[in-house]
Amino acid sequence: MKTTTIAAILSAALFALSPSAATAETGSGGVVNEFADGSVTREEGLTNWQTYYEVASHPRCSNCHVGASNQPMWTGPSYGASLGKARPHGMNVNAGESRIGVETLMCSTCHTTLSGPDPDANAEPHAAPRVAGAWQLAPVEAEWFGKSSSYVCNQLRDPERNGDRSIREVAEHLDHDVILHWAWNPGGGREPAPHSLQMAMDALMKWAAAGTPCPAE
Repeated sequence: MKTTTIAAILSAALFALSPSAATAETGSGGVVNEFADGSVTREEGLTNWQTYYEVASHPRCSNCHVGASNQPMWTGPSYGASLGKARPHGMNVNAGESRIGVETLMCSTCHTTLSGPDPDANAEPHAAPRVAGAWQLAPVEAEWFGKSSSYVCNQLRDPERNGDRSIREVAEHLDHDVILHWAWNPGGGREPAPHSLQMAMDALMKWAAAGTPCPAE
C-alpha cells in the first residue's frame, strides 16, 4: 500500500512538472522580437548572451536552478551574503527528485499558490514568496547555481538540456512563466533580477540571431 501511495504521489508530481501544468501561464505583455539570422554579429551575440547570463546567474534565478542535491539556495544581498558565502535553504529543505518536495515537504506548504496575480503579495520581508502557480525548482538539467557563463550558455542551447525548446520557445517561456516574472518584482526588500524581462527576451533572440555563440571557459 505504501509503495502504491508513493508511486501515485510521484506520478502527480511529474504531471505537475509538465509544461502544461507546472505553473500558470500568464503572458506578461512581453514581445518576442524577431531578428534575422546573421543580422547580429558574433561579438554582439556574445554581448547579448552576457546580458542574459547576468539574469540567469542572479540569486533570484539561480537559487532555484540547482543540481541533483535538490536543495534550493539562499544567497544574495537580501541574506547579507555573497555567492561565495552561499548557504542552502533554511529548515533543511530538500525538494527531492520531484523538484516540488513531495518526498518530504511540499514547496507549496510555505510558498502557497495565489488565486491570481497580486503585486503586493510578497511585500512582507522574509516571508516565503508566492505566485499564482506551483512553486518548484527548475529541472535538474538546468543547473545554473554557481555555474560559469560558458556552462549555462552551452546548456541553454542544447535541446536535450533545455526542455527540447528552440531559443524562441525559451524566450516565450520567460514571458509566460509566473515564477520567472517574480524575479523582477520579488518584494520584501529582495534585490530584483537585473535588466528587465523584455531586455532578457530580446537578449536571447539577438543571441540566437548570431548563431548562439558561447564564451570560452
